[in-house]
Amino acid sequence: MDFIQGEARKQYIMFPDVLDDYITENNPTRVIDAYIEHLDLDDLGFTKAVPNDTGRPMYCAKDMLKLYVYGYMNRTRSSRRLEAETKKNVEVMWLLCKLSPDHKTISRFRKDNKKALKSVFRDFAKLCLDLGLYGRELIAVDGSRFQAVNSKENNFNFDKIKDRITRINKRINNYMEELDTIDEEETNAESEASREKINNIIEGLTARKEKYKETRTEMREAGVKQKSLTDPDSRRMTTAHGGSMMAYNIQSAVDNKHKLVAEFEVTNAGNDKAQLCCTTKMAMAVLEVDHITSIADTGYNVGTDIAECIMNNIEPHVSMKEDFLTFCIPTDEKEAEEPTTYENGRLIYLKDRNVVVCPMGKCLLPTTYRKSRGVAIYASPKACNHCTKNCVNGTSAKKFERTMKIEEFSRDYNADDLYLKQVIVKRDKKLLRRRKAIVEHPFGTLKRTMDSGYCLMKGIDNVRGEFSLTFLAYNMKRAINLLGTKELIEAIEAR
Repeated sequence: MDFIQGEARKQYIMFPDVLDDYITENNPTRVIDAYIEHLDLDDLGFTKAVPNDTGRPMYCAKDMLKLYVYGYMNRTRSSRRLEAETKKNVEVMWLLCKLSPDHKTISRFRKDNKKALKSVFRDFAKLCLDLGLYGRELIAVDGSRFQAVNSKENNFNFDKIKDRITRINKRINNYMEELDTIDEEETNAESEASREKINNIIEGLTARKEKYKETRTEMREAGVKQKSLTDPDSRRMTTAHGGSMMAYNIQSAVDNKHKLVAEFEVTNAGNDKAQLCCTTKMAMAVLEVDHITSIADTGYNVGTDIAECIMNNIEPHVSMKEDFLTFCIPTDEKEAEEPTTYENGRLIYLKDRNVVVCPMGKCLLPTTYRKSRGVAIYASPKACNHCTKNCVNGTSAKKFERTMKIEEFSRDYNADDLYLKQVIVKRDKKLLRRRKAIVEHPFGTLKRTMDSGYCLMKGIDNVRGEFSLTFLAYNMKRAINLLGTKELIEAIEAR
């Protein structure tokens, strides 16, 4: 008995007369088509959403958006690969009605509509909200590093620049010694050629050294500790296993009910400090709630950020060694109770008044700024000298250090008419055990299943637009899995 045989390559075959017959009713591609067809792209801020009166006809913005959403849902993000898909993929042929734009046109659409793409992500989140796919009670916040379009070689800090200049000076000195040796010898044609060659090398090294010095000056004037050349907004960040990578830190707020992403933000911060409150507030605006519970890992254990959460009707639960934390936060109540608890106390910074409040309700005022470390010092000897408690502030007792640029530092403060009340924040261990199951799910899907663990674009605004497509594709896939293709299309049309 022989193997199963295929058909002859030169045998004539009859394809269906209608391209629509290739796309089944349950194909997710139909959801992409139905959703984008019902969008008003001009209202969402897309460029060239309306055709021109004169000139050569353009590709419709809806067709370009359909192509990108389909690509991000199917591990195809490159504009060149998307162009190839338009010529061989039957689903893409159906979606674009056999249009085949070139890769430059495809790439330009994503670059020119980076802000509008975030609006589409939020619009689909609103659709999911109307369908009851968000629980709106509990979210988990976390950040993950995504590889940027920049190498470590093209990233500089002060230590690296100092080392490069030292090495160049050493090489210049070696070449100068060679010149001295040549000068001592008898002059001939060969020695003249060597002298000219070495002088050219020294000029090149000197020019490179001056370039490093210019980079160092620019960093000092800008008040930054790193400078990247290929992608200026990217930063070198540490990884979990002790290494480092050029990356962006992308924050996401994931709803507990169906692991749908409520909101995200692209940052170049090297850690998750001071990201909990701002990310949660953005998610609250999308979910249209006034109060929510937010859980996060130990990287978000910053006193000021946790206190700000409490002041914005957010119930924070952050992984920490302590069983509870004590704060004094502003209140409108003039007769607030006198602070009594000090164990596991944290200091918080009030930006609008430029003061730091200790757990016992005393104000620390701005005193000095240390340029070498880029930190501002807040202290109050009069209050702290009579206090026997050592406050936990991440640095040392009886003073507070805050990283800020020198132009942001000011000795002006307002500590008058400041009424405070003491609050105690306790973590819920049961909620924290659920954190990984909620927030790590989308990141794992993005990096492994959707092949989105790295950036294709440069600049933080462009990367934000790129990941708007990524999270939109993720949410759409989740909604299709939860409701089914037919039900989701009916909901879109009913909308």
